[in-house]
Amino acid sequence: MKHKPYGPYERFIKRPQDFVCALLATIILSPVLLLIAILVHIKLGSPIFFTQDRPGKDGKIFRLYKFRSMLPSEDGVIDPAKDAERLTPFGRKLRNTSLDELPELFNILKGEMAVVGPRPLFTRYLSRYNSIQARRHEVRPGFTGLAQVNGRNSISWDNKFEWDIKYVDHITFLGDWKIVFKTVKTVLKREGISSGDSVTMDEFMGSKE
Repeated sequence: MKHKPYGPYERFIKRPQDFVCALLATIILSPVLLLIAILVHIKLGSPIFFTQDRPGKDGKIFRLYKFRSMLPSEDGVIDPAKDAERLTPFGRKLRNTSLDELPELFNILKGEMAVVGPRPLFTRYLSRYNSIQARRHEVRPGFTGLAQVNGRNSISWDNKFEWDIKYVDHITFLGDWKIVFKTVKTVLKREGISSGDSVTMDEFMGSKE
């Protein structure tokens, strides 16, 4: 079933609300953004930002922004299995507090992301989704989402996608703000940051229909 906006909120309010919230957050947090940028430059060097192509709404590729939290790979090849070796204590603190994700506010301002929605994952996962999981791309990816406040990286991929599709099918004003407030609580308690022995989430290799 193809996703359709449910009413005035999703049709007319959600995107302007996202823009205003991201703009206010960028202005209010500008001293924090500047301080983190300086610290990243001191601790990890240049570039300050980590950028990577991610699939957005309808699978359209966009450039995601984050603060760097890892040292560069010695051979130039990114191996998720070696992420822990490249993650510095400073970078770990950035991730544990989710401060590394603040530059995604610019993605929201540009209309590539929403405040709330399924998190943007790797482009290489596109061919691995089944028909139901692929529905997560029917809406803009989010800075936070239903899966992030219900286990984040500590839950299985199947459970994460179930939360994503549940969100796609139930987008409401109250629901979005509940997720925002739960996100603040989750970040402060540092829940679900890692998965097993991985510093982030294990690689998604696909699942059955």
